[in-house]
This record gives sequence, C-alpha cells and structure tokens, in this order.
Amino acid sequence: MQSTRSFKDRLFLVIKGLAMGAANKVPGVSGGVVAFVAGFYEEFIYSLQRVNKKAFGLLINGRFKSFFQYINGKFLSLLFLGMIISYFSISKILDYLIVNYQLYVWSTFFGMIVGSIYYLSKDFKEWSRTTVIALIVGSIAGLSISFLDPAKENDNLFFVFFCGIISVSGMTLPGFSGSFILILLGNYVLLLVDSVNALFDTMVDMLNGNFEFTQNESRVRLLKVLVVFTLGSVAGLVTFSHILNYILKHYKNITLATIMGFIIGSLGVVWPWKETIYKTNIDGSLLLDSRGKHIIANYKRFLPEFNSQTYIAIVYIALGILIVLGLEWYGKRTRQQKI
Repeated sequence: MQSTRSFKDRLFLVIKGLAMGAANKVPGVSGGVVAFVAGFYEEFIYSLQRVNKKAFGLLINGRFKSFFQYINGKFLSLLFLGMIISYFSISKILDYLIVNYQLYVWSTFFGMIVGSIYYLSKDFKEWSRTTVIALIVGSIAGLSISFLDPAKENDNLFFVFFCGIISVSGMTLPGFSGSFILILLGNYVLLLVDSVNALFDTMVDMLNGNFEFTQNESRVRLLKVLVVFTLGSVAGLVTFSHILNYILKHYKNITLATIMGFIIGSLGVVWPWKETIYKTNIDGSLLLDSRGKHIIANYKRFLPEFNSQTYIAIVYIALGILIVLGLEWYGKRTRQQKI
C-alpha cells in the first residue's frame, strides 16, 4: 500500500481525517462510512492490521524507519493528523451548529447516511437468503440500539478503557456509531467533550507558562480519563482491524449486508424531526449531572409539519446525499488514477 503521494493527495488525506474525526464525534454518524465512500477504507484497515507483533519487534529494536514504512505510517499519520485537528476545531463548530441549527445539521447527516446506503447497495450483487437475513438482523440491531436509554456517567478507569475500545468501532465498522454508543453508556460528555476541552485548556495554560492546573483535581482527573480513553481507543483500533480483516476475508457478503443493515437502522438515530427528552426529578425539574448539565434520557421522534423549515431541511437532506456522492466520485477517480 506504500506509494508516493503528491502534495494534493496528502492534503486531501488530512481533509478526509477531518471528516472522519467530525463524523466519529456526532452521534449516529460513523467515520467508517466516510472511509468507505471516499475510497480509502481498505487501505485504512490494511494499515491498522499491520500494527502487529512484527511491527512492535521493529519498534523495540530501534528500527523506526522500517516500523514507519511497515505500518504505512505516512498514510496513518496524515489521516490521524486530520482527526486530531478535527477534535479541536471542526467538532467544536459542529457542537455549535447542533445547538443552534439542530434541524438542519441532522437533516444533512440523514442525507449523508441515505447516500451511504445507496453507495453500499448499488454494487452489491450477492443477494441471497443468508445476506437478506443479515441485512434484516443488522437493521433491527441498529434500530434497537437507537431506542435504548442512556446510562449514568461513570469515570471508573477500567470502564473508560472499555469505552475507548467501543468508541473507535465506528471507524472500522461503517454504520456503527461509536459516539452514540458512548451516549448509551453515559460517557459521551465526559469523554468527547469535557476531557477534550480539559486537554485544550491545559495546552493553552502550558504555552502561557501557567502550571497551576496541576493543583486542580478536576482537571487532573479529566486528563487521566483522557489518557486511559486514548489507550483504549488505540487498543480498539488495532483489535477491530484484525477481527474485521478476518471477517471480511471469510464472510465478506454477509458482513457487507449486516453493515448496510446497521446503517439503515442508524437512520432512526439521526432522524431530523426529533426533540430531546431529558431526565427529570420526582418534582418534574430537570435532572443535572455533576457538572450541572442536563442528562439526556432519549429522543422523541415525530413526523414533520410542511412549513418553510421543513422544506429547507429537505434541501439539506439533498445536500447530504450530494456530499456522499461527491466523496464517491472523488474516491472512484482516485482509484482509477492509481491503476
């Protein structure tokens, strides 16, 4: 998979990382779908599964250049650079947009998932009784997950490590939203908002020569949580890539049908016309977590009224579909140029 990349290719790879990072942070959207439709999913999985016993042997023996080449380091480093930038920039913009323009944001994501379903299904010719059952099972599983109630926040480090493993599942398994699973586990805000913001604030303090944060127990706790979460994410990436590579090799058609089912089921998560249901106390007041934030219980979905907002939302759905088709076109063009 090692190849010479032009500056344009490297730039686009960082942009793809930005898109994957943003998608991974949004509940109901999978970064793996971005990789799939943009045409670099197979290289991504291939590169991750090269992080194995041989790679660690090269690293331990100080053969850093050989290690970097063996794991397709140029590709992974540019992609992860985009993801890291995304967590501190694009994802913050997304947070703002979801708060202020929720209907249109979810409409765009809904359109992107519809486009992803079209992309996956248009070239899938291996329909049989087994693959249809796999599609139905995947759809039911994805839809069932979307209606589960979120758990309470838990900062136990063993549980945080497990959350790290789960959170990156969406990067290797298209249609499976790791961030939505974190909501169900109760740790979305802790791991993808508070801990990331704590790291950002710490970096700013260190650049200004201010190390008072070391005396801030809450900040130190969040940094510990982020370190353990990151270690779990790395372990999950490597583990899932090996498992998925084996499954795709031996059960490709069933796996692809199940993935399509997951994506179809996830449409219930990103349905634009929904309102957030918050947990309440016995007296009816909103229940707050330890940081004074409202605790989400679930979402109430409803059919839209046909007004100007609805028509604009439909335009955004079409925009989401066009974004995916554009990524597909670019991915196909890139693959043809490599042949």
